[in-house]
Amino acid sequence: MKRGRSRHNRRGPEGTRTARVGELIRRVVASELEQVDDERLELVSLTGVDVDRDLHRAVVWFTTFDRDDDPEIAEAFDELKGRLRHEVSIQTRLRRAPELEFRADTTLRAAERIEELLRAPRPVAEEDDGEADG
Repeated sequence: MKRGRSRHNRRGPEGTRTARVGELIRRVVASELEQVDDERLELVSLTGVDVDRDLHRAVVWFTTFDRDDDPEIAEAFDELKGRLRHEVSIQTRLRRAPELEFRADTTLRAAERIEELLRAPRPVAEEDDGEADG
């Protein structure tokens, strides 16, 4: 019996196709952001893209240096969502450009907070001198 190539990716449940498509979308969106003249998006960095297995939806993760700007940045991305999706459809050879969803990546902030807590001096607990009440 002749064994042909399977339609499913054998490298894992998520496969490398979604990772490649995610990286391609990240590059397209990043290059388009460089051309956008919106000061809300000046210090934004794209940290990654998660793509569904069926390639219908892509979550684009972003981070910024200013912690208070996330709602304004999300608003700017909402305004550009159609343009960015159009560019993804032009610059990639996908049958259908995925819906783009933009979310703030809080991983770096959480890591900074953990580092801050680890560096902070801990209060010394008072030792019990062994006396019983009563």
